[in-house]
Amino acid sequence: MGMKRMCDIPNRDRPREKLATRGPQALTDAELIALLLGRGIKGRDVSQVAGDVERYLRTAEGSPSYDALLGIEGVGAAKACEIMACFELGRRYLGDDGVSGSRIACPRDVLPLVAEWRDRKQEYFFCITLNGAGEVIERRIVTVGILNQSLVHPREVFAEAITDRAASVILVHNHPSGTLDPSTQDISITRQLVEAGSILGIRVLDHIIVTKRGYVSLKELGHL
Repeated sequence: MGMKRMCDIPNRDRPREKLATRGPQALTDAELIALLLGRGIKGRDVSQVAGDVERYLRTAEGSPSYDALLGIEGVGAAKACEIMACFELGRRYLGDDGVSGSRIACPRDVLPLVAEWRDRKQEYFFCITLNGAGEVIERRIVTVGILNQSLVHPREVFAEAITDRAASVILVHNHPSGTLDPSTQDISITRQLVEAGSILGIRVLDHIIVTKRGYVSLKELGHL
């Protein structure tokens, strides 16, 4: 299912607002593309154009082709150049993102994926999606702020996992207090998400709490 029309999306959930409040990691590929495009054309909402671009990029080998982008209704020469420029900048400055394709064999393998958030002053809740081979598809921020059941809702956790066609997920959040002890709320949220994942056919492999000094696995503690 493609993105909704932009006019049907509440302001707080539109790509620009999501990026400003939750960071670029929280956006889907189509939402990032919609931000680049800015607007659609007569008869075609920007979300529809972004969906077509995303489908092309998923099947393209290597960097996108200028001519192929021009062949997408709603993408003109300027937007095709901007998309290609973004890919080239990413290649030059980032190279391998260290996320996609990483293999998770044990809780410690998750630490490099969330290294820069381990000592943040706010709680960041992540969902890491994996394919059937246990390789990372994507890492996304689900919520920022105080961790509670009203903020960490199953639909927010699993929406992108479904889009990724993930076989399983690993949940991660940091504790700004520095303690590695899981709270009652942590355990309750984990069990709620395990149940939701079971219904969807997406297994929750673990929920890992991280701090600057270490980590703890709720699976290893017997809570999964």
